[in-house]
Amino acid sequence: MPIRPLSVLTALLHVYIALRLLPALAMLTPAWPLALAALAVSAATIPLPFVSRRAERSATARQVLQWTGLISMGWFSSTFVLTLVRDAGLLLAWAAASVAGWAVPWQAVLPWSALAVLALATAVSVVGFLNARRTAGVKRVEVPIRGLPAALEGFTIAQISDIHVGPTIRSGYIQRIVDTVNRLGADAIAITGDLVDGTVAELREHIAPLAGLRARHGTFVVTGNHEYYAGAHAWIDELRRLGLTVLLNEHVVLQTRNVRGAQTDEELFESQLVLAGVTDFTAGHFDAAHASDPQLALFDAPPLVHTRVLLAHQPRSAPSAALAGYQLQLSGHTHGGQFFPWNLFVPMQQPFTAGLHRLHDMWIYVSRGTGYWGPPKRFGAPSEITLVTLIAARD
Repeated sequence: MPIRPLSVLTALLHVYIALRLLPALAMLTPAWPLALAALAVSAATIPLPFVSRRAERSATARQVLQWTGLISMGWFSSTFVLTLVRDAGLLLAWAAASVAGWAVPWQAVLPWSALAVLALATAVSVVGFLNARRTAGVKRVEVPIRGLPAALEGFTIAQISDIHVGPTIRSGYIQRIVDTVNRLGADAIAITGDLVDGTVAELREHIAPLAGLRARHGTFVVTGNHEYYAGAHAWIDELRRLGLTVLLNEHVVLQTRNVRGAQTDEELFESQLVLAGVTDFTAGHFDAAHASDPQLALFDAPPLVHTRVLLAHQPRSAPSAALAGYQLQLSGHTHGGQFFPWNLFVPMQQPFTAGLHRLHDMWIYVSRGTGYWGPPKRFGAPSEITLVTLIAARD
């Protein structure tokens, strides 16, 4: 949506909040103008992250404007949702009282519920900010693979996803992630898309710490939808320059054991793993040559290597991946909803929101993301660095 209609819409929604909360709040405290001031600041600053990108300002000034607007956006989101919840609750209370003949103490309910909305929205925003800005915790996940060769038992993949380097996520944030991942000592590292929210020229120095990622078999990247918004071809070149392997509907074969002593081809193949990656599910809309294709990613893969892992940014690649014969798909994109109520909308677009799931004979793990998008806010959906360990299924 263009910035002007978006600004008008958010301003009108702020007016709605003010009309619903401030008269009630004035019944409780003479300090109600503070709430009015907070709503005015929020309405005025939400457009700033978009306007500041176009304006001729210093980098510091742009960053201040972006931080201010994005924090306001997070607070407004919770305030608006809680205002709707309050109105729904009041309507239900009025209906129930009318039917049952109850006496509702509206003089107390109205002002205290208005205060509760603002207090809860502010508390959620503060806690959400702290959750978003901390370094993501490590989540360990074991994936039981049927028929996993003994040579691949315990193979580990460190997954990071949806970092969204941009206005509020910079090099220091990335360096902390890199340090945490390297301490895991994983066999391979997977970055499942949405690394950036900006161009290479804007963010080159902030993405640079990713060159320090270390794993026995290297670091592998697939594109997310935000790479295409920001100029995917330039970012692919930049990530390769940093020494990362970008998989565009292609695969690599990882030799996981020293096979000098292997006596048969079977011993050789059982110590190998096919790690494939596809472009984002929507990539074909930006570049027809990048149309996502899990089957194409297996082209010329050794047929006797049966352990196959796919990196795919969006969970909705899973049905095609399962048909192509993968045992595991690693995805992101959803952020686990990031904060209420957006987690309720994820299932409208994606088959899975977060965690480990089964689709036919394939497992899919969906990361909640290692950073965040937009408002620096996470509530009820903690960020994560995932350490995936392959184990043999015991059934």
